[in-house]
Amino acid sequence: MKSSHFWKAAHVGVLVLALSISALAQTPKHMRFRGVFGDYTPANTPASVAGPWQIGGEWSLELKGEPDKADFSAALTMVHSDLGVTGGDLNTPKARNAHTHHVTLVDGTVEPLTNGFRVTGTAIITANGVFPPPFGASSSVQIDITGGDSVTYSNIQMTFSGDAPAHFGAQPINGVVRSAREVREFERHDRR
Repeated sequence: MKSSHFWKAAHVGVLVLALSISALAQTPKHMRFRGVFGDYTPANTPASVAGPWQIGGEWSLELKGEPDKADFSAALTMVHSDLGVTGGDLNTPKARNAHTHHVTLVDGTVEPLTNGFRVTGTAIITANGVFPPPFGASSSVQIDITGGDSVTYSNIQMTFSGDAPAHFGAQPINGVVRSAREVREFERHDRR
């Protein structure tokens, strides 16, 4: 009789352990990603902003784990490329029309991709520190972080919809993932 109770308790213990391990394997990790953008807009799109523009800057993304949300921020600079300079004077700062944008997404929705993940949501975008930017305040952003066999997370693409394509164009802005690491519980409030 005692032996029967022992084996029943052992089976229950094994079942609880198996379910716990399964739940841990399915829980999204809390991770922090950082990297840089470095790309150009097409020369002819959008026609209203006379490209091409060189786009560069740093970005960070934090996967929050449960409930599959993420925060994203990017600090971008845009400047006319040599081809985009108006008036032909490559040495005139005014012709280069350098300016900045900050892009922020809070509590974006995370969904898996075959080779990475996608974050989508409503973006807050400034132009030279001013909100709303001249192209309008209603913009959404799609951020794809992908990779391959050798480097799990290597690439980022940021694509705008809504008002922002009137300035940035509708094509993705490409960049690179410089670091991806799991964040421990005590580090979650340390956003350095």
